[in-house]
Amino acid sequence: EDRFAAFADELIICTDDGSAGRKALVTAPLKELCQAAEKPQLVVAIGPPVMMKFCVETVRPYDVPVVVSLNTIMVDGTGMCGGCRVSVGGETKFVCVDGPEFDGLKVDFDGLIQRLQAYRPQERRQEEQHACRMQQQAAELEKKNV
Repeated sequence: EDRFAAFADELIICTDDGSAGRKALVTAPLKELCQAAEKPQLVVAIGPPVMMKFCVETVRPYDVPVVVSLNTIMVDGTGMCGGCRVSVGGETKFVCVDGPEFDGLKVDFDGLIQRLQAYRPQERRQEEQHACRMQQQAAELEKKNV
């Protein structure tokens, strides 16, 4: 939090449950800022694609530039596999070589979100089959202490 604050005139923290900062979706204070007399010079959105999409759609009517940082599936880091392909301004870009930061107003978030769903069944299967060693060790210690 302190590191972010060092680079911003104002840092607004929002959480869904209010456990830190303001209880709100990020779009609520973002819209308020854009409607203020002195709107932001730049919005930087980093997080889940659906959150970034709604940040972009919130600022779009106010002509505020928005940079998004995409975290897609990347295999080789050279753009050859195409796993990180995204449409930006109607052009195909590769997050691993052309990004990860892009003009959020140009990113096709619907296409990106759809592509990110491609491996969801395999990811779920791995999550179900994976056993975290630390969790196993904690469970063993708990059994010993009972």
